[in-house]
Amino acid sequence: MKKFENSIVLITGGSGGIGAATARAFINEGAKVAIADILENEGEELASELGENARFFRLDVSIAAQWEATVAKVENTLGTISILVNNAGIAINKPILELTEEEYRKVIDINQVGVFLGMKQVLPSMLNATNGAIINISSLAGFRGTSRGSVAYSASKFALRGMTKAVALEMASKGIRVNTVHPGLIKTPLTMKDGRDEIINHLSTGIPMQRAGEASEVAKLVLFLAGDDASFSTGSEFILDGGQLAKL
Repeated sequence: MKKFENSIVLITGGSGGIGAATARAFINEGAKVAIADILENEGEELASELGENARFFRLDVSIAAQWEATVAKVENTLGTISILVNNAGIAINKPILELTEEEYRKVIDINQVGVFLGMKQVLPSMLNATNGAIINISSLAGFRGTSRGSVAYSASKFALRGMTKAVALEMASKGIRVNTVHPGLIKTPLTMKDGRDEIINHLSTGIPMQRAGEASEVAKLVLFLAGDDASFSTGSEFILDGGQLAKL
């Protein structure tokens, strides 16, 4: 029997990059996967590629009503959600004096409020089942200030750490675990777009392991945290950065 054969997984931002790699990994371990994203064409294509155990659902994570409707559709179609991966996120990189309030709020609404709405919507089903795992994808930017112009992104990713710990404490006695994953530089379609190989190679020189990570490496950690091998881990941060934080 595969590790996640009886699991229903909802992955936000699931149409590409880390989300898509995570969807593939869960499918390979027998799970049924709901791919949730605003990128409809990419999401439908991925679901078709992954087969009958994958479905695409359009979801803007910043809108509560869409969360409510999506969770209902997923549970009617696939079954009760037992694993939630909050992966959807954006970055608007501008210095604070150039960043508008609207832009700041957009990043917070998607990266932070979207995670709050997802946990709030999925937790009732998990409580009824008396088990569940939530993995919130944060960032290296959740531990330190990063590049110039990352004020909104860093604020949202730091916030995920606190939110995760608070919810983990609320749910610790109820069979539900909540953790954060903090990737550093990861090769995804977003970071590699427009032929950025040279930029990636340059940035990798500052990483002790001398390379960027792969989306599949993040997916493997997510699966570990979702499964029984991590049964005593909750409210914790798990870092994939090639050793960058070790230098601080």
